[in-house]
Amino acid sequence: MDVCTNGSQLDYDRVKELEAFDATKAGVKGLVDLGTKAIPKIFIRPPEELVQELSTPCVKLEVPVINFEGIDCKDRYNEVVEQVIDAAENWGFFQVINHGISSKVLDNMLQGIRSFFEQDAEVKKNFYSRDMTKQVKYMSNYDLYNSRAANWRDTFVVDTYNFDHPDPNELPEICRDTMLDYFNQVLKLSDVLLELLSMGLGLEPDYLKEIECNKQWASVNHYYPACPAPELTLGTSKHTDPAFLTVLLQDQIGGLQVLHKNQWVDVQPIPGALVINIGDIFQIISNDKLKSVYHRVIANQVGPRISSAFFLKGVSSSSKLYGPIKELLSEKNPAIYREFTLDAFYAHFYSRPLDDAGFEYLKIQNHGVGR
Repeated sequence: MDVCTNGSQLDYDRVKELEAFDATKAGVKGLVDLGTKAIPKIFIRPPEELVQELSTPCVKLEVPVINFEGIDCKDRYNEVVEQVIDAAENWGFFQVINHGISSKVLDNMLQGIRSFFEQDAEVKKNFYSRDMTKQVKYMSNYDLYNSRAANWRDTFVVDTYNFDHPDPNELPEICRDTMLDYFNQVLKLSDVLLELLSMGLGLEPDYLKEIECNKQWASVNHYYPACPAPELTLGTSKHTDPAFLTVLLQDQIGGLQVLHKNQWVDVQPIPGALVINIGDIFQIISNDKLKSVYHRVIANQVGPRISSAFFLKGVSSSSKLYGPIKELLSEKNPAIYREFTLDAFYAHFYSRPLDDAGFEYLKIQNHGVGR
Protein backbone atom coordinates (compact mmCIF):
# COMPACT_ATOMS: atom_id res chain seq x y z
CA MET A 1 0.00 0.00 0.00
CA ASP A 2 1.24 3.47 -0.85
CA VAL A 3 1.72 5.27 2.44
CA CYS A 4 2.98 8.54 1.02
CA THR A 5 1.02 11.73 1.61
CA ASN A 6 2.38 13.28 -1.58
CA GLY A 7 2.06 12.34 -5.22
CA SER A 8 -0.32 12.86 -8.09
CA GLN A 9 -4.04 12.26 -7.66
CA LEU A 10 -3.97 10.70 -11.15
CA ASP A 11 -2.33 7.55 -9.83
CA TYR A 12 -4.47 7.38 -6.71
CA ASP A 13 -7.33 4.88 -6.75
CA ARG A 14 -9.13 5.49 -3.45
CA VAL A 15 -11.39 2.44 -3.61
CA LYS A 16 -8.41 0.21 -4.35
CA GLU A 17 -6.53 1.71 -1.39
CA LEU A 18 -9.53 1.20 0.90
CA GLU A 19 -9.92 -2.41 -0.19
CA ALA A 20 -6.22 -3.08 0.34
CA PHE A 21 -6.36 -1.60 3.85
CA ASP A 22 -9.54 -3.50 4.71
CA ALA A 23 -8.13 -6.79 3.40
CA THR A 24 -5.28 -6.72 5.93
CA LYS A 25 -7.79 -7.02 8.80
CA ALA A 26 -5.02 -5.42 10.84
CA GLY A 27 -6.54 -1.95 11.08
CA VAL A 28 -4.66 1.24 11.87
CA LYS A 29 -2.62 -0.60 14.48
CA GLY A 30 -1.34 -2.81 11.67
CA LEU A 31 0.00 0.26 9.86
CA VAL A 32 1.74 1.46 13.01
CA ASP A 33 3.21 -2.00 13.64
CA LEU A 34 4.68 -1.89 10.13
CA GLY A 35 6.48 1.32 11.08
CA THR A 36 4.44 3.67 8.90
CA LYS A 37 6.01 7.13 9.01
CA ALA A 38 3.48 8.94 6.79
CA ILE A 39 -0.24 8.33 6.89
CA PRO A 40 -1.93 6.81 3.81
CA LYS A 41 -4.02 9.16 1.67
CA ILE A 42 -7.25 7.44 2.69
CA PHE A 43 -6.87 9.05 6.13
CA ILE A 44 -6.12 12.61 5.00
CA ARG A 45 -8.99 15.04 5.51
CA PRO A 46 -10.26 17.02 2.47
CA PRO A 47 -8.39 20.33 1.91
CA GLU A 48 -11.50 22.44 2.51
CA GLU A 49 -12.03 20.73 5.86
CA LEU A 50 -8.45 21.43 6.92
CA VAL A 51 -8.88 25.10 5.97
CA GLN A 52 -12.17 25.33 7.88
CA GLU A 53 -10.39 23.97 10.94
CA LEU A 54 -8.51 27.27 11.22
CA SER A 55 -11.78 29.19 11.66
CA THR A 56 -13.14 27.04 14.50
CA PRO A 57 -11.21 27.95 17.64
CA CYS A 58 -10.47 25.72 20.60
CA VAL A 59 -11.23 27.45 23.87
CA LYS A 60 -10.43 26.87 27.54
CA LEU A 61 -13.88 26.10 28.90
CA GLU A 62 -14.85 23.18 31.10
CA VAL A 63 -17.63 20.70 30.48
CA PRO A 64 -19.80 20.52 33.64
CA VAL A 65 -18.61 18.07 36.29
CA ILE A 66 -21.36 16.65 38.53
CA ASN A 67 -20.66 14.94 41.84
CA PHE A 68 -23.12 12.11 42.62
CA GLU A 69 -21.91 11.79 46.20
CA GLY A 70 -24.76 11.91 48.72
CA ILE A 71 -27.42 11.44 46.05
CA ASP A 72 -29.46 9.31 48.47
CA CYS A 73 -30.20 12.44 50.50
CA LYS A 74 -33.33 14.23 49.20
CA ASP A 75 -31.85 17.74 49.09
CA ARG A 76 -28.69 16.50 47.40
CA TYR A 77 -30.76 14.41 44.97
CA ASN A 78 -32.80 17.45 43.91
CA GLU A 79 -29.61 19.46 43.49
CA VAL A 80 -28.11 16.78 41.22
CA VAL A 81 -31.33 16.61 39.16
CA GLU A 82 -31.03 20.36 38.53
CA GLN A 83 -27.35 20.08 37.60
CA VAL A 84 -27.95 17.16 35.24
CA ILE A 85 -30.85 18.77 33.39
CA ASP A 86 -29.00 22.11 33.14
CA ALA A 87 -25.94 20.39 31.62
CA ALA A 88 -28.14 18.32 29.27
CA GLU A 89 -29.93 21.45 28.04
CA ASN A 90 -26.94 23.78 27.69
CA TRP A 91 -24.02 21.47 26.90
CA GLY A 92 -25.41 18.07 25.98
CA PHE A 93 -22.35 16.74 27.85
CA PHE A 94 -21.24 16.40 31.46
CA GLN A 95 -18.82 14.36 33.51
CA VAL A 96 -19.86 12.44 36.63
CA ILE A 97 -17.69 11.59 39.62
CA ASN A 98 -18.50 9.42 42.64
CA HIS A 99 -20.94 7.53 40.43
CA GLY A 100 -20.59 4.21 42.24
CA ILE A 101 -18.35 2.31 39.80
CA SER A 102 -14.95 1.63 41.33
CA SER A 103 -11.71 2.81 39.76
CA LYS A 104 -10.60 -0.82 39.66
CA VAL A 105 -13.54 -1.79 37.41
CA LEU A 106 -12.84 1.20 35.14
CA ASP A 107 -9.11 0.52 34.94
CA ASN A 108 -9.70 -3.18 34.26
CA MET A 109 -12.05 -2.29 31.39
CA LEU A 110 -9.50 0.00 29.77
CA GLN A 111 -6.78 -2.63 30.19
CA GLY A 112 -9.09 -5.31 28.80
CA ILE A 113 -9.74 -3.26 25.66
CA ARG A 114 -6.04 -2.62 25.22
CA SER A 115 -5.30 -6.33 25.67
CA PHE A 116 -7.76 -7.22 22.92
CA PHE A 117 -6.17 -4.87 20.39
CA GLU A 118 -2.59 -5.76 21.33
CA GLN A 119 -3.02 -9.54 21.26
CA ASP A 120 -1.73 -11.72 18.43
CA ALA A 121 -2.99 -10.27 15.13
CA GLU A 122 -4.12 -13.65 13.81
CA VAL A 123 -6.34 -14.23 16.84
CA LYS A 124 -7.82 -10.74 16.54
CA LYS A 125 -8.63 -11.24 12.84
CA ASN A 126 -11.15 -13.93 13.79
CA PHE A 127 -13.42 -11.13 15.04
CA TYR A 128 -12.99 -8.86 12.00
CA SER A 129 -16.32 -8.15 10.28
CA ARG A 130 -18.36 -5.42 8.58
CA ASP A 131 -21.65 -7.16 9.29
CA MET A 132 -23.42 -4.58 11.48
CA THR A 133 -25.89 -7.20 12.73
CA LYS A 134 -23.17 -9.33 14.35
CA GLN A 135 -23.23 -9.19 18.12
CA VAL A 136 -19.44 -9.10 18.51
CA LYS A 137 -17.12 -7.65 15.88
CA TYR A 138 -13.82 -5.86 15.33
CA MET A 139 -13.20 -3.45 12.47
CA SER A 140 -11.55 -0.21 11.46
CA ASN A 141 -14.03 2.53 10.46
CA TYR A 142 -17.57 1.15 10.05
CA ASP A 143 -18.12 3.78 7.30
CA LEU A 144 -14.77 3.11 5.60
CA TYR A 145 -16.20 2.99 2.06
CA ASN A 146 -18.56 5.96 2.53
CA SER A 147 -16.37 8.43 4.38
CA ARG A 148 -14.48 11.31 2.81
CA ALA A 149 -11.50 10.42 4.99
CA ALA A 150 -10.92 7.40 7.20
CA ASN A 151 -10.36 7.95 10.92
CA TRP A 152 -7.16 6.96 12.71
CA ARG A 153 -8.68 4.31 14.99
CA ASP A 154 -9.75 0.67 15.31
CA THR A 155 -12.93 -0.49 17.04
CA PHE A 156 -14.24 -3.52 18.89
CA VAL A 157 -18.04 -3.66 19.29
CA VAL A 158 -20.36 -5.65 21.54
CA ASP A 159 -23.93 -4.99 20.38
CA THR A 160 -27.06 -6.51 21.94
CA TYR A 161 -28.88 -6.12 18.63
CA ASN A 162 -31.98 -8.34 18.99
CA PHE A 163 -30.68 -9.64 22.33
CA ASP A 164 -31.13 -8.47 25.90
CA HIS A 165 -27.62 -9.53 26.92
CA PRO A 166 -24.44 -10.51 25.10
CA ASP A 167 -23.52 -14.19 24.86
CA PRO A 168 -20.42 -14.49 27.09
CA ASN A 169 -19.07 -17.25 24.86
CA GLU A 170 -18.88 -14.84 21.94
CA LEU A 171 -16.71 -12.35 23.82
CA PRO A 172 -12.92 -12.61 23.47
CA GLU A 173 -11.49 -14.65 26.31
CA ILE A 174 -8.75 -12.08 26.89
CA CYS A 175 -11.23 -9.44 28.10
CA ARG A 176 -14.47 -11.38 28.71
CA ASP A 177 -14.72 -11.16 32.50
CA THR A 178 -13.67 -7.51 32.78
CA MET A 179 -16.17 -6.49 30.09
CA LEU A 180 -19.09 -8.37 31.63
CA ASP A 181 -18.33 -6.81 35.03
CA TYR A 182 -18.17 -3.33 33.51
CA PHE A 183 -21.37 -3.78 31.47
CA ASN A 184 -23.32 -4.79 34.58
CA GLN A 185 -22.06 -1.76 36.48
CA VAL A 186 -22.83 0.70 33.68
CA LEU A 187 -26.35 -0.66 33.26
CA LYS A 188 -27.01 0.06 36.94
CA LEU A 189 -25.65 3.60 36.50
CA SER A 190 -27.78 4.09 33.39
CA ASP A 191 -30.91 3.43 35.49
CA VAL A 192 -29.86 6.25 37.80
CA LEU A 193 -29.14 8.60 34.89
CA LEU A 194 -32.50 7.90 33.24
CA GLU A 195 -34.28 8.54 36.53
CA LEU A 196 -32.48 11.86 37.03
CA LEU A 197 -33.32 12.94 33.48
CA SER A 198 -36.94 11.83 33.87
CA MET A 199 -37.26 13.92 37.02
CA GLY A 200 -35.52 16.88 35.37
CA LEU A 201 -38.03 16.79 32.52
CA GLY A 202 -40.93 16.78 34.99
CA LEU A 203 -41.87 13.16 34.23
CA GLU A 204 -42.42 10.17 36.51
CA PRO A 205 -39.10 8.73 37.81
CA ASP A 206 -39.40 5.50 35.77
CA TYR A 207 -40.75 7.14 32.59
CA LEU A 208 -37.61 6.84 30.43
CA LYS A 209 -36.91 3.31 31.63
CA GLU A 210 -40.49 2.25 30.89
CA ILE A 211 -40.23 3.41 27.26
CA GLU A 212 -37.23 1.05 27.01
CA CYS A 213 -34.43 3.56 26.42
CA ASN A 214 -31.94 1.13 27.94
CA LYS A 215 -33.50 -2.15 26.81
CA GLN A 216 -30.73 -2.80 24.30
CA TRP A 217 -27.24 -1.32 24.15
CA ALA A 218 -23.89 -1.37 22.40
CA SER A 219 -20.38 -1.10 23.79
CA VAL A 220 -18.13 0.55 21.20
CA ASN A 221 -14.49 0.31 22.23
CA HIS A 222 -11.86 2.35 20.42
CA TYR A 223 -8.11 2.02 20.07
CA TYR A 224 -6.38 5.18 18.77
CA PRO A 225 -2.72 4.45 17.92
CA ALA A 226 -0.16 7.24 18.01
CA CYS A 227 -0.39 9.16 14.74
CA PRO A 228 2.65 10.44 12.78
CA ALA A 229 0.68 13.36 11.26
CA PRO A 230 -2.23 14.23 13.62
CA GLU A 231 -2.82 17.58 11.91
CA LEU A 232 -3.93 15.79 8.71
CA THR A 233 -6.51 13.36 10.10
CA LEU A 234 -8.89 12.74 12.99
CA GLY A 235 -9.33 10.00 15.54
CA THR A 236 -13.10 10.28 15.15
CA SER A 237 -14.88 12.71 12.83
CA LYS A 238 -17.35 15.31 14.04
CA HIS A 239 -20.68 13.61 14.77
CA THR A 240 -23.60 13.24 17.15
CA ASP A 241 -24.53 9.92 18.74
CA PRO A 242 -27.36 7.77 17.29
CA ALA A 243 -28.68 6.70 20.69
CA PHE A 244 -30.71 7.82 23.67
CA LEU A 245 -27.72 8.30 25.96
CA THR A 246 -23.97 7.61 25.95
CA VAL A 247 -21.76 6.70 28.91
CA LEU A 248 -18.11 7.13 27.95
CA LEU A 249 -15.03 5.83 29.71
CA GLN A 250 -11.80 7.43 28.50
CA ASP A 251 -8.19 7.07 29.59
CA GLN A 252 -6.00 9.97 30.65
CA ILE A 253 -4.49 10.84 27.24
CA GLY A 254 -7.34 13.11 26.14
CA GLY A 255 -8.47 14.12 22.67
CA LEU A 256 -12.26 14.24 23.03
CA GLN A 257 -13.70 17.63 22.06
CA VAL A 258 -17.23 19.03 22.25
CA LEU A 259 -18.58 21.77 19.97
CA HIS A 260 -20.05 24.40 22.29
CA LYS A 261 -21.27 27.71 20.84
CA ASN A 262 -19.23 27.05 17.64
CA GLN A 263 -16.05 26.50 19.62
CA TRP A 264 -14.23 23.25 20.33
CA VAL A 265 -13.87 22.49 24.03
CA ASP A 266 -11.54 19.78 25.35
CA VAL A 267 -13.20 17.24 27.63
CA GLN A 268 -10.33 16.97 30.08
CA PRO A 269 -9.87 13.46 31.48
CA ILE A 270 -10.60 13.19 35.21
CA PRO A 271 -9.42 10.04 37.01
CA GLY A 272 -12.43 7.88 37.89
CA ALA A 273 -14.92 10.05 35.98
CA LEU A 274 -17.36 9.01 33.27
CA VAL A 275 -18.49 11.28 30.44
CA ILE A 276 -22.23 11.37 29.78
CA ASN A 277 -23.80 12.81 26.65
CA ILE A 278 -27.28 13.18 25.22
CA GLY A 279 -27.92 11.22 22.02
CA ASP A 280 -29.96 12.11 18.95
CA ILE A 281 -33.03 10.13 20.01
CA PHE A 282 -33.10 11.88 23.37
CA GLN A 283 -33.05 15.30 21.71
CA ILE A 284 -35.95 14.21 19.51
CA ILE A 285 -38.15 12.79 22.28
CA SER A 286 -37.45 15.83 24.48
CA ASN A 287 -38.59 18.01 21.54
CA ASP A 288 -35.22 19.82 21.49
CA LYS A 289 -35.16 20.57 25.22
CA LEU A 290 -32.09 18.39 25.66
CA LYS A 291 -29.22 18.71 23.19
CA SER A 292 -27.32 16.12 21.19
CA VAL A 293 -24.19 18.04 20.24
CA TYR A 294 -21.31 17.55 17.85
CA HIS A 295 -18.15 16.03 19.24
CA ARG A 296 -14.99 14.47 17.83
CA VAL A 297 -11.65 12.96 18.81
CA ILE A 298 -8.49 14.56 17.53
CA ALA A 299 -5.52 12.41 16.49
CA ASN A 300 -2.47 12.51 18.71
CA GLN A 301 1.23 11.79 18.44
CA VAL A 302 0.91 10.12 21.84
CA GLY A 303 -0.85 6.80 22.15
CA PRO A 304 -2.55 4.49 22.13
CA ARG A 305 -5.62 6.24 23.52
CA ILE A 306 -8.30 3.86 24.79
CA SER A 307 -11.99 4.64 25.21
CA SER A 308 -15.27 2.78 25.67
CA ALA A 309 -18.60 4.30 24.64
CA PHE A 310 -21.70 2.59 26.04
CA PHE A 311 -24.76 3.51 23.96
CA LEU A 312 -28.33 3.08 25.24
CA LYS A 313 -30.04 2.19 21.96
CA GLY A 314 -33.56 0.92 22.66
CA VAL A 315 -35.14 -2.08 20.93
CA SER A 316 -34.46 -1.59 17.23
CA SER A 317 -36.44 -4.70 16.26
CA SER A 318 -39.61 -3.31 17.85
CA SER A 319 -42.42 -1.72 15.82
CA LYS A 320 -42.82 0.84 18.64
CA LEU A 321 -42.96 4.44 17.41
CA TYR A 322 -40.83 7.12 19.04
CA GLY A 323 -41.36 10.85 18.83
CA PRO A 324 -41.63 13.89 21.10
CA ILE A 325 -42.98 12.89 24.52
CA LYS A 326 -46.65 13.88 24.68
CA GLU A 327 -46.36 15.14 28.26
CA LEU A 328 -43.80 17.72 27.14
CA LEU A 329 -45.94 19.14 24.32
CA SER A 330 -48.40 22.02 24.41
CA GLU A 331 -49.95 24.60 22.10
CA LYS A 332 -46.89 26.77 22.66
CA ASN A 333 -44.54 23.80 22.30
CA PRO A 334 -45.81 21.67 19.38
CA ALA A 335 -44.00 18.58 18.16
CA ILE A 336 -40.89 19.40 16.12
CA TYR A 337 -40.31 15.83 14.92
CA ARG A 338 -42.43 13.11 13.37
CA GLU A 339 -42.62 9.62 14.82
CA PHE A 340 -40.28 6.85 13.66
CA THR A 341 -39.19 3.31 14.44
CA LEU A 342 -35.71 2.71 15.81
CA ASP A 343 -34.99 0.22 13.04
CA ALA A 344 -35.57 2.91 10.38
CA PHE A 345 -33.57 5.43 12.42
CA TYR A 346 -30.50 3.18 12.64
CA ALA A 347 -30.79 2.10 9.00
CA HIS A 348 -30.60 5.77 7.99
CA PHE A 349 -27.61 6.40 10.26
CA TYR A 350 -25.54 3.50 8.91
CA SER A 351 -26.32 4.42 5.31
CA ARG A 352 -24.31 7.65 5.59
CA PRO A 353 -20.77 8.70 6.56
CA LEU A 354 -20.33 9.33 10.28
CA ASP A 355 -19.88 13.08 9.81
CA ASP A 356 -22.89 13.30 7.49
CA ALA A 357 -25.44 11.44 9.60
CA GLY A 358 -28.09 13.34 11.55
CA PHE A 359 -31.79 13.58 12.27
CA GLU A 360 -32.90 16.75 10.47
CA TYR A 361 -34.86 14.55 8.07
CA LEU A 362 -37.26 13.72 10.91
CA LYS A 363 -38.31 17.33 11.41
CA ILE A 364 -41.94 18.24 10.74
CA GLN A 365 -42.16 21.19 8.39
CA ASN A 366 -43.58 24.27 10.12
CA HIS A 367 -43.57 22.43 13.46
CA GLY A 368 -46.31 19.94 13.02
CA VAL A 369 -48.26 21.10 9.98
CA GLY A 370 -48.71 17.78 8.25
CA ARG A 371 -46.38 14.80 8.25
